[in-house]
This record gives sequence, structure tokens and C-alpha cells, in this order.
Amino acid sequence: MNNDILTNRHDFLLLFEVTNGNPNGDPDAGNMPRLDPNTNRGIITDVCTKRKVRNFVEEFAPPPANGQENRIFVRQGAVLNELIDEAAPEASKTAKADKNRDEWERTALTWLCNRYFDLRAFGAVLSTGNKVFKGSAYGQVRGPVQFTFAQSFHPITPLEISITRCAATNEKEKKDGEEAGASGSGNNRTMGNKHIVPYALYAAKGYVSPAFAEKTGFTNADLALLFEALLHMFENDRSAARGEMIVRGLYDFEHVGTQHENNVAQNRRESRLGCAHAHTLFEGITVSLSDAAKAAGKDFPESFADYTVNNSWTPETIPAGVRLHSRHKHGGDSIIERKPNG
Repeated sequence: MNNDILTNRHDFLLLFEVTNGNPNGDPDAGNMPRLDPNTNRGIITDVCTKRKVRNFVEEFAPPPANGQENRIFVRQGAVLNELIDEAAPEASKTAKADKNRDEWERTALTWLCNRYFDLRAFGAVLSTGNKVFKGSAYGQVRGPVQFTFAQSFHPITPLEISITRCAATNEKEKKDGEEAGASGSGNNRTMGNKHIVPYALYAAKGYVSPAFAEKTGFTNADLALLFEALLHMFENDRSAARGEMIVRGLYDFEHVGTQHENNVAQNRRESRLGCAHAHTLFEGITVSLSDAAKAAGKDFPESFADYTVNNSWTPETIPAGVRLHSRHKHGGDSIIERKPNG
């Protein structure tokens, strides 16, 4: 067993912005940016955030280490049952399905988790009709890393932008344009549209559970890769719809325990369970319109400069047993934790 399995609970807050882009289109609404109809605040699904993490890891994964690889299980074009079935011969090397089915399935699951980063991190449904986990107790894997929907701090006003295309896709389209009486350079032109958000700052919350990390083999190295992916997921995944998306904050609350280092057992329990409620920790990070924006009479922001992000946690006020990492800081990790005699 990998001895680097994550043992500390983590709760983190991710701040990111979009400028003139569509961070997460809704296919049920013509690909318009998703929004909450009650407040008109923008929303981004958890699976959208996970997709960005997967894309980063697939392109920039570190080499295998300690028997674990960083392949991606849920990816474009993958046939999941075929990937799952690859675990059968591997499991049969050390366990026999006809003698101890439970041990064989558990061995197959361990092999898959060691192979795929996103399975270790996010979990997956494996009982999809394949020959390995159909009807199995191991068919649903709960991952230790979970995201909430991201939500913008202010209402958004999506814009619909009309665009044109000057080339025909096929000969029939070209002929239809000519028969319609079009002439000149625009005879093949067709109309389309795209949706953008002029500006919005979003916040997503994330949670990492050591209890589920033990079940999937999620390690401290995996956590470091997750944070690296979150900080760089927009830099290497640009598109016309998401040309300007920037991570503005990653606040990671690590639960380390309150006990003396000699009390290993109790400290391990506290760091695994958590030393403060996540919502209390998140409430110490506040985002509001800046004084300059208010003085200018702005009701909604036009750029990140119109916001003020305030971290109220200090070594004197942060709950005992919690260590705050500001992982977005340039030049390295910035840490706040309670003073020993605080």
C-alpha cells in the first residue's frame, strides 16, 4: 500500500474570473452561459470544473511514481467498459474470481485506481454492464475530491453576439446561396451567434476527504497535482469562448490537529475529522466591490480591479488545528496558522 495516502482533511475556496467569454454554456438554453433564474448570478457546474482538471492532468501529468499512474479515465472518445475490463486479467494475477469474488473485485478496483488519476480523485460509476463490476458492491466509487457549483458574486448579463461565416460547408450550400440571388464575396455567407459574459468573478468550493482517500489511494502527491491543475487549468485550455479566464485565488484550509506531536492517535483523528466547520473557514474570505468602484457609482464590476478580496484570518484568529495555504500567491505558498501559545 502506498504510504503517502492523504490523511488530513482539506477545504478550499477557488476564485476565478471570465472576461468576454462563456465559462459554461447550457445546452438546454442554446449554449447560453448558465445562470440562476432567481438571482441572475452565473453558475458553473462541478463537472465543468472537473473537466478542466482532467484536461490539465491528461496533458501535463507527472511520470508514474510509487506504483501509480496519472492517466484519465473519463476522457473524449473513451469506451469505459473496455477500460474497466482491462482490470480483469490484472486482478487474476493475484486473485481468483471463482474462489473469492470479493477479493478479485477489490484487486481489480485497486488496479484501476492506481492507473487513473480522476478515478482516485473524483470516483466514478463502474457498474456499467462490464464483466468486472456488474452487480458489484465496488461498482460505485466515491472520490475524496468534490466541488460545489461555482457561482458569480454579482448578477451577469449574457450578450448574444452575431457572427458570420464566408465559406460554404458543401456544394449544395454554395448552390443554394447562388440560387437565392446572392452575389459578390458574400454569396456563401451564413449567420451564427455566440454568447459571452462581459465580466464576472466566480467562487467554487472544494472538499477533500481523507476517509475516501484511503479507499481510492488518493495521495498527498495527487493533492499537489490537483492544486497545480486548478491554478493552471485555464492557461493551457484556452478557446474562443474562454480566452480570458484567470484564477484569482486558491485558499486551502488544511486540518492538522490541535494535539501535541506526542499524541499521534488523537492528532490523526482530528486532522482526519477536521478542526473547524468548512463554512466557518470560508466565511473568513470575503469579496466585495472596492471603494473605488463604489465611489464611481458602479453597481456591478467590470474587472477584477473593481473587487476587494479580504482574508480576515490571522495567526491570532484562525481556528486551532487549521493551517491556511494561499496557494495562488506568487513566489510560493503563504501560510497562516495559530501560534503555539495563541
